[in-house]
Amino acid sequence: MKINELKAGATNVNIQAKVAKKDDPREVVTKYGKRVSVANITLKDETGSIQMSLWGDDISKVSKGDLIEITNGYVSEFRGSPQLSSGKFGKINVIEKSSGEEELSETEEYDSAEEIPEE
Repeated sequence: MKINELKAGATNVNIQAKVAKKDDPREVVTKYGKRVSVANITLKDETGSIQMSLWGDDISKVSKGDLIEITNGYVSEFRGSPQLSSGKFGKINVIEKSSGEEELSETEEYDSAEEIPEE
């Protein structure tokens, strides 16, 4: 499955993608009153990009530049955009760790509207 195939409502999503961006973790309070850490990431493949939230221990597993695999994930809509989630029953596996600050290869093509901003 590729990112451009992901639509809100999709379940049992299995996908591999590269972490193009990882925001700093922040603490939030769930609707049940529990304090948890969350960090947003942007995943990219040759077809596009999608946002994903990492919760708790998953935050430290994943770094910018890593190639990760999501199994049994699902897609919801958050603020009008599709968002990938591993949920309670899904898994996040790091297939290939980044070797540090990594640039996308020149052979990867993306829409200019989805270019990775320079940091």
